[in-house]
Amino acid sequence: MLNYHHSSRCYAALLCAILAVACSRPSSIEDKVESYLSQMTLEEKIGIIHAQSKFSSAGVPRLGIPELWTDDGPHGVRPETLWDAWASAKWTNDSATAYPSLTCLAASWDRELAALYGRSVGEEARYRGKDVLLGPGVNIARTPLCGRNFEYMGEDPYLAGELCVPYIKGVQSNGVAACIKHYCVNNHEVNRHTVNVNVSDRALHEIYLPAFRKAVLEGGVWSMMGAYNLYKGEHMCHNDVTVNKILKGDWGFDGALISDWGGTHDTDEAVRNGLDLEFGTRTNGIDLNVSNAYDNYYLAEAYYQGIKSGKYSEDELDDKCRRVLRLMLRTSMNPDGGLGSLNSPEHWADARKIGSEGIVLLKNEGAVLPLKEAPRKVLVLGENAIKPMAVGGSSSSLKAQHETSILDGLKAALPSTEIVYERAYQGDPVIKGYNYSFYDITDPRSDEQLLEDALAAASDADYVIFVGGLNKAKFQDCEGQDRLEYHLPYNQDAIIGAIAAVRPDLIYVNVSGSPVAMPFADEVSAIVQAWYLGSETGNALADVLTGKVNPSGKLPFSFPREYADCPIRTEAQYPGIKGEDGISQCDYSEGIYVGYRWYESQNIKPLFAFGYGLSYTSFSYGEARASSSKMGRSLTVSVPVTNTGDRAGAEVVQLYVSALNSSVDRPVKELKGFEKVWLEPGQTKTVKFALDEESVSYYDEGLGRWVAEKGEYEALVASSSDDVRAKVRFTKN
Repeated sequence: MLNYHHSSRCYAALLCAILAVACSRPSSIEDKVESYLSQMTLEEKIGIIHAQSKFSSAGVPRLGIPELWTDDGPHGVRPETLWDAWASAKWTNDSATAYPSLTCLAASWDRELAALYGRSVGEEARYRGKDVLLGPGVNIARTPLCGRNFEYMGEDPYLAGELCVPYIKGVQSNGVAACIKHYCVNNHEVNRHTVNVNVSDRALHEIYLPAFRKAVLEGGVWSMMGAYNLYKGEHMCHNDVTVNKILKGDWGFDGALISDWGGTHDTDEAVRNGLDLEFGTRTNGIDLNVSNAYDNYYLAEAYYQGIKSGKYSEDELDDKCRRVLRLMLRTSMNPDGGLGSLNSPEHWADARKIGSEGIVLLKNEGAVLPLKEAPRKVLVLGENAIKPMAVGGSSSSLKAQHETSILDGLKAALPSTEIVYERAYQGDPVIKGYNYSFYDITDPRSDEQLLEDALAAASDADYVIFVGGLNKAKFQDCEGQDRLEYHLPYNQDAIIGAIAAVRPDLIYVNVSGSPVAMPFADEVSAIVQAWYLGSETGNALADVLTGKVNPSGKLPFSFPREYADCPIRTEAQYPGIKGEDGISQCDYSEGIYVGYRWYESQNIKPLFAFGYGLSYTSFSYGEARASSSKMGRSLTVSVPVTNTGDRAGAEVVQLYVSALNSSVDRPVKELKGFEKVWLEPGQTKTVKFALDEESVSYYDEGLGRWVAEKGEYEALVASSSDDVRAKVRFTKN
């Protein structure tokens, strides 16, 4: 068996510095990779391609190569665990800033904000000594029941791709690798280790791969995490088609493919199908495989003996080592990333800004919002007004240095107002973090008494705000399980309806990372989609409710009225049908018709459409113009947009493209551009979009490539997917 020696980061860094002074090093990263590789023994090569603890892999102390440390992301740097187990290390200095969920970032539709998010969370990772931040997540929201939708960027591949690129660049500007995940077709949590996804090549390339592709080709991402599921009978962490042929072949990815924790299943496949760095395999080092535990990994002793016996050559191993060494030189051996910072006022301000700009105003009947200045009395209802949300959700669970509740945020924003709180309902009062902490907010009153007290308090308040939705408990927005129903839990539908019956001016604030049913939508005056907003939750929401910030968020996915409206309608589609071999076959038979593409193809009107969101001001759109009536390789579409209200605000102007006479089945329209424009009252700006051949292309399965078909197209300038404001036609030559 191999005998690996663990060194501290400081010791390895010191060795690295001494060696750098003592000898002349090659200047480029590639030269350094080859230099290190040429000096490494077989044992040392094997040692750097698999874990040595729950979240780190070994370095080579003899050569001054330090360990590599990974950490969850993507919403903040996770607290420390024990070396060999998931349990808390019980440090007292590992708290962090909790940033808003990625659905909130996606709802901002703001590339500059995505870059800010990446830089800010990357600074925290750098300060904590983390080399790889496990995020962002860009899996498509195929079903609203997926427990991890809150960790991703919505239902549209173009939106997810455009926002993940600046996030990645922001993280990596700190010398910390982003690790985009979960590659790929990982779109629900039920049976996630044993589900084989059957998806057409066209849907794979048009819906599920584009964000990953953009992360590689435009974001220059340094690492990628394989998913748990299978495709074509092979697990995604070592899949010949998606890894060898597409990721490393077609896209030329030069980074390291990292397994999800426990996502590796076979030495032969791991060796031959592109896995570079293995984590989390079948051991905790304490009561399972206690002797040289990490030698039991698929890319450890079994691989070592396979090379020694001649079963494997060193060619594949050298490729894996080059990728891991390249990752180390970009991160743990990168002197240019700075020192980083943790829990700084600047980071709290970043979290607050991201949160407030991602909040979506869905309804505002009678202009009940924003709240008038210094109201006499405000009644706040609902468990989510006081419930911590940074903890929970499994791998996304954080030890936040602070988390301002919605109730406390409103109190701070309205210091002269009487703020009254009533629970109204009780859901999961005990909130557990990921094996390290919990909160108990149990209320002794019965459900009937809670509602009775809420109704009594509603009679004389100037405003009544109900804060409900989901939380990060199991079977809600949480890794490892999907939601059990589309409607709100804890009888909230009936409770909200009962309160709206006596207070039709009710303001409903929905906390969730996924779409939810709102049968009460017509009964309340205002609806605000608040997401999980992290450390500055209460302050970010109060900024929007009071009008300090004019809401500008737009939905990154559609809200269907009922789950029956969704494209996922059979067991074969979700969660799949389990075979005798224990593998579930999941058929993505809806093909390219995911999200708004589906609803438009079926003439189903959602409750709230993709790209929808209101403002405290109003915007008008002028005539759309194209730079030419014929597209060669590109053309520009422009439209003037005017703020016609009395408040400054931002509008997300969206560009969709429709193929009018295609020879193949195409969606009614597809998002191909967006710009967020800030306008003062009365101000007009011209928004321009550049369209290229990719904007009009579809994936041809017969040819195995993208095709920009000749014909007539229409560029649709819109405020949301169902609110087109201007059109212009052009022909593709």
